[in-house]
Amino acid sequence: MKKRARKKLNDKVLLFPDLEKRLLEKGLESLQQKKFSEAIGFLEEALSLEQENSDIHIGLALAYFESGQLTKAKEFANTMLQKGIGDYIQVIELYLMILVQLHQYNEIVSTIEVLIEEKEIPLEKLDHFTRMLQFSKRMAETSPEINNEDFYEEEPDKKELDLLSISDQQEQIQIAAQLAERNIRPYIDEIKAYLQSKEGQPFFKTMLINVLIEQECDQKLIVEKLGEELVINPSKMQADRQFNQMEAILKIVEEQLVHEDPILFEHIKSLIERHFFMLFPFELKPYNEETWCAAYHSLASEYQGLHYSSKELALRYNVVEEEIGEAVAVLKEIEEFSSPNY
Repeated sequence: MKKRARKKLNDKVLLFPDLEKRLLEKGLESLQQKKFSEAIGFLEEALSLEQENSDIHIGLALAYFESGQLTKAKEFANTMLQKGIGDYIQVIELYLMILVQLHQYNEIVSTIEVLIEEKEIPLEKLDHFTRMLQFSKRMAETSPEINNEDFYEEEPDKKELDLLSISDQQEQIQIAAQLAERNIRPYIDEIKAYLQSKEGQPFFKTMLINVLIEQECDQKLIVEKLGEELVINPSKMQADRQFNQMEAILKIVEEQLVHEDPILFEHIKSLIERHFFMLFPFELKPYNEETWCAAYHSLASEYQGLHYSSKELALRYNVVEEEIGEAVAVLKEIEEFSSPNY
């Protein structure tokens, strides 16, 4: 590739071998250290010297994106696509990621539909793009198209969220809603620390995970809940497994109680949905669905002043009597953590 790292001074040519390469390295290093303004400075200078280096373009697009300059990032990535700079699918993914942050779901839909129609998507990425298409269609239908481009500005002096200090559930809901409407990348490290912290509240952790899933955060994170840890990648997460367990439990309880005692059934249903939201992405362990049904039946009955013996419930759900009491103890522990401001 032709070197352009030359400057003229008084008609004399001063040579700086591989200057653009050194600027690229400095820019990427600053980007890694989250010094976004510094990274942009290095990479823009590198680009002025070498305008066809795809690594410089990718780095600069990411620097604009991470700094919150989404309008600039979108325009820059679009220019790369128009000029064929860089790996096409890699740039497309970056472009779509920017559109998600801008909540421009209609444009995401039209872009992906063209890619599918023209068979531009590699087979191994087809499922990812299809899920993004489905999500964007739902969002486009339920949310008006808003021009958020002026909202996202660089935040060199952004304040820490201090998530551990937020204990009020309503305030947690407000914080999660605010994060969902802006570029979450500058706060990733603090969110990761909160998700891994034993002091973090499970309810708030679930809301933060949902924000990360919506923004397709492609990082490995450790989530701690109730003494257990799980490594997740929000961009690759699917709730199907946990949802299937919850649906199986609800179905069994419904068959047992919806006609016999609809009020008790609704109480149990509310408990199950609240517990599974709090537990996400974990599942109920170690018992089978029938045992959990019996345990929920017992716990909800206790709350309503009713009495069902473990023996009666064991026969009703065809489970081991001793396990019902053990499962109820687990549910009571979950209940402590799922109640507001526990």
